[in-house]
Amino acid sequence: MALIEVRDLHVHLGESHVLQGVSFEVPEGGVTALLGRNGVGKTTTLRALMGLVPRRGRVSLAGAELTRLPTHRIVQRGVGYVPEDRDVFAGLSVDENLRIAERNGSPRYELVYELFPELKTRGAQKAGTLSGGQQQMVAIARALLNENSVLLVDEPTKGLAPLLVTEVAAALERAAELATVLLVEQNLAVVARVAQQVVVLDGGRVVHAGGAKELLGDPERVRALLGVHGGGH
Repeated sequence: MALIEVRDLHVHLGESHVLQGVSFEVPEGGVTALLGRNGVGKTTTLRALMGLVPRRGRVSLAGAELTRLPTHRIVQRGVGYVPEDRDVFAGLSVDENLRIAERNGSPRYELVYELFPELKTRGAQKAGTLSGGQQQMVAIARALLNENSVLLVDEPTKGLAPLLVTEVAAALERAAELATVLLVEQNLAVVARVAQQVVVLDGGRVVHAGGAKELLGDPERVRALLGVHGGGH
């Protein structure tokens, strides 16, 4: 059964009709990657699912409609969001960044520190002094701290050095054991490693949906849909 169903989703931002009837499903468990060239509406799709932009259409989670709910209610339903710009509080310590994210009485610190031992050792350090990769770990850790059934993760490896990309990919694999992940990611090597399903957007619509292996194993199709060569480019 699909955990998330998106039907005929429309988003207008100013004069732009960014999403023009987007429909797709995210199965329960694992990673579904949302792919597409720059500017086709991937981030807007995640923001629309979170209720952060005005939207028309239908979004449901485990059969319950979310479309009319405000963002804080969607969060309460167990949807975690890791935005593209990471959104860590630069002036607060790592520990404080995590404490602010606590939503209930049983935050999963043991899990977070098992995944990211570095965050424990850097607990007192100001988040603004961390590297980009470390900040990304804080952002993912905040979403995993609560028992979210869904994580929406936007461009987690953007701008990171290759070694940190590998670390973040490993974190996403572990996160996917605990929650269903909808991932926006440009690095196709990461997508090949972590994703089982892909949804491709172009021109504000879904132009392809299916298995990740099938698409990424077809360089011509990758080039046609994404304008890039297959592999990690």
